Amino acid sequence: MTKHIFVTGGVVSSLGKGLTASSLGNLLKARGLRVTLQKLDPYLNVDPGTMNPFEHGEVFVTDDGGETDLDLGHYERFVDESLTQASNTTTGSVYSSVIAKERRGEYLGKTVQVIPHITDEIKERIANLASDDIDVVITEVGGTVGDIEILPFLEAIRQYRLDVGRQNVCYVHVTLVPYIGPAGEQKTKPTQHSVTELRSRGIQPDVIVCRSDREIPDPLRQKISNLCDVPIDGIVTAPDAPSLYEIPLRMHAGGLDSYVCEILGLETGDAELEPWKALVRRVEQAWKPLRIGIVGKYVSLPDAYLSVAEALRHAAFAHEVDLELDWIMSDHVEGMLVGEQLSHLDGVVLPGGFGERGIEGKIAAAGYTREHKIPCLGLCLGMQVMTIDFARNVMGLHGANSSEFNRSDVVSPHPVIDLMESQKQVEDKGGTMRLGAYVAVLKEGSQVAALYGQPVVQERHRHRYEFNPRYRSQVEAWGLSCSGVSPDGKLVEFIELPGHPFWVGTQAHPELKSRPNRPAPLFDGFISAALARAEALDPQRFDDARPATDSISISLD
Repeated sequence: MTKHIFVTGGVVSSLGKGLTASSLGNLLKARGLRVTLQKLDPYLNVDPGTMNPFEHGEVFVTDDGGETDLDLGHYERFVDESLTQASNTTTGSVYSSVIAKERRGEYLGKTVQVIPHITDEIKERIANLASDDIDVVITEVGGTVGDIEILPFLEAIRQYRLDVGRQNVCYVHVTLVPYIGPAGEQKTKPTQHSVTELRSRGIQPDVIVCRSDREIPDPLRQKISNLCDVPIDGIVTAPDAPSLYEIPLRMHAGGLDSYVCEILGLETGDAELEPWKALVRRVEQAWKPLRIGIVGKYVSLPDAYLSVAEALRHAAFAHEVDLELDWIMSDHVEGMLVGEQLSHLDGVVLPGGFGERGIEGKIAAAGYTREHKIPCLGLCLGMQVMTIDFARNVMGLHGANSSEFNRSDVVSPHPVIDLMESQKQVEDKGGTMRLGAYVAVLKEGSQVAALYGQPVVQERHRHRYEFNPRYRSQVEAWGLSCSGVSPDGKLVEFIELPGHPFWVGTQAHPELKSRPNRPAPLFDGFISAALARAEALDPQRFDDARPATDSISISLD
């Protein structure tokens, strides 16, 4: 029977519940178990698709077109499994489903209540992930114990243990053990209160993961064990780590996976962690300094581009690059400021987004990288602004733009980016989004075909506007290659500029499929091009940074 692990959090938000769930999934998979993960989010939005990136961070898109919480990105990167929209449940989606069932008469006229109808709906979504192909389902409950919004979820997971049997459920609670500087002490009281709150909801944690900025000594672990009624082996210390990819190894050293397997009666072999240890060694031994700029609209909240940043790091690991990310507001790149903002960079990424604000800055950045031979990778909107720059400044199509940015008083005479004709007939613009995985056919001999190493690829999408096919022949006549198209040839999926070291754009979001041990091909090619340019322009920078061969000594045991 499928086993279930529920991860909750206490004291404060952003403690790392998602990374704890991801790390545990990583460790259990390393033991040979088949693992999947799920996020239960307490907000009333049906999904994060309409939420401001400043509010919620990035929207992670699954192959089947689900717009989901960014923690699903962590799950996929750590367990190397593609999840589905079934792995993200929100209060909004639960209530929408229950109300729809009530309207259809499925409750036979009964009074619809939080218990049992809402909790049953939540439990059904948890159970839907359990199958003969899955050994363990890890479910993270968003929010913090004590929040009013998560009470139905806590009640649902409390009931779930009764439904499937005590031996098939493990509760993991992530909490804070703060260090009080003036007193010079770590304090357990917040953890005690958090566990008391959880127990008041009928849930006794089996494991407590103690977050802190430093190691927690054994006497303090024993105190938490005694006061929270959890065996000492179930008190796992989780201090801050230099790299998030070290977290599974630290949790393994703390015995988390061994103890969870004991609780659930899972008989497995030892965790095969050597590939992950090799990854962490590459992270720690990276030495080649490289400066990459991310020119975006939401850079004041880096979580808005979380998968982009991680994909860059994955590619950097593969090339021994010590990556420095320069977060640049696209509003600050317009006019004469573009050179000041970009000239010191080894490469530039133009990420996705929606809306007109900051667009001229992104177009200027695309033009600057094109003219100065700086490697540039455009993602979704990034590809679109590269097309606009080329149309305006190479082809001479003055006023070229995306019809997304048309105003009542200004309509572009050259909408090189536009809605497809079929989309223009849809009144509900939310219905015109292209979401999820789509296939592209790559041009033989192109740069992107060489990077992918295959003629047909599949990447995830999240956008509404497209490269306008009416301009394709003109654009290609001026030298910009449409190097990847949809199987029917109607949609442009990739562009590149022959003769440029790396000026590549894609309508997709390849960052969503990047893995720590397997970087996305476009990001790998981008970092390689940026590294080659930096070495050619300033080889002394790398000579100065090169470590002595006997100076590297890393132990991960």
